Amino acid sequence: MTSLFDPFRLGDITVANRLVMAPLTRNRAGAGQVPTALMAEYYRQRANPATGAGLIVTEASQISPMGQGYLDTPGIHTPEQVAGWKRVTDAVHAEGGKVVIQLWHVGRISHTSLLPGGAAPESSTARAAKAKTFVTGGFVPVSEPRALKTAEIARIVADYRRAAGLAMQAGFDGVELHAANGYLIEQFLRDSINDRTDDYGGGIENRTRLLVEAIEAIAAEIGGGRTGVRLSPVTPANDAGQDSDAQALYGRAVERLAPYGLAYVHVIEGATGGPRDLSDQGVKPFDYAALRAKTASAWMVNNGYDGAMARAAVAEGRADLVAFGKAFIANPDLGRRLREGAPLNTPDMKTFYGGGEAGYTDYPALP
Repeated sequence: MTSLFDPFRLGDITVANRLVMAPLTRNRAGAGQVPTALMAEYYRQRANPATGAGLIVTEASQISPMGQGYLDTPGIHTPEQVAGWKRVTDAVHAEGGKVVIQLWHVGRISHTSLLPGGAAPESSTARAAKAKTFVTGGFVPVSEPRALKTAEIARIVADYRRAAGLAMQAGFDGVELHAANGYLIEQFLRDSINDRTDDYGGGIENRTRLLVEAIEAIAAEIGGGRTGVRLSPVTPANDAGQDSDAQALYGRAVERLAPYGLAYVHVIEGATGGPRDLSDQGVKPFDYAALRAKTASAWMVNNGYDGAMARAAVAEGRADLVAFGKAFIANPDLGRRLREGAPLNTPDMKTFYGGGEAGYTDYPALP
């Protein structure tokens, strides 16, 4: 029977186990949004597949200055950022681990104080989200965005492609396109947000166009076998209202991505960081098995899994890999703890966003 701790090949990346560290924003980048030595240590602690993750997906990293949405999040668009990330990938690889970077454009989930020249955030729409972001001084409502002009979208796609190339220069094993959680690509995907009337709005073919173009560009740059994508079909994160037909939308999205031979599809089941079942909020049940049937890529699941659920999902063939978030924050040796049935450290939510070593690199491993 297949085990959570068996090796696996996803595209062009071979991992020592099926346990994945999910992307987790921690707001600890240095000046110029450059990854720091402390960040390298944080990832190193979780990188040994004998005790930690078979694959690490880094915190989301903006592909351009306009892609930033929160204070002190790292980027992947300058030489200094590439050098900072090289320190991280070297540390992970020294432990025998594998690591991909999550490529991010937040779209309307941003604030003018974070953007070049105090610019308005850019999105599929000019409607503001009912959401907050993290800036100097704490959490504040996001700023009103402007709708991208049709001719500007090629710039966004080019930024994704360039960021993927820079990720390879930084030593990553691959990249994950962030198309979830109410950020830019999902702002185009969902008809609850996308109110465009051009080739990127209206029906499902048009609303999935940016996603497909971004994947096509990234795969052309680094290969589909080193490219993953993250989707969240029903999460309400960042004021992402439910699509009128989520099953059809995300089913078609996965169908359109299948020809690119992606390393994996990473799916958030339910509300990101929240309940897996949203029926009490009037959300229709989503058929994740039907979604999986539309791709030959490795299937990575996420959200609310514990050790028993993860073992069962892999053993029963419902997933190839399982991603853990908060559990990896507090347990650098999560793999060993799950394997041995050891108790888990409890994460300190007060230290999730910003700060230094406390609640970041000081969680104890098993003796």
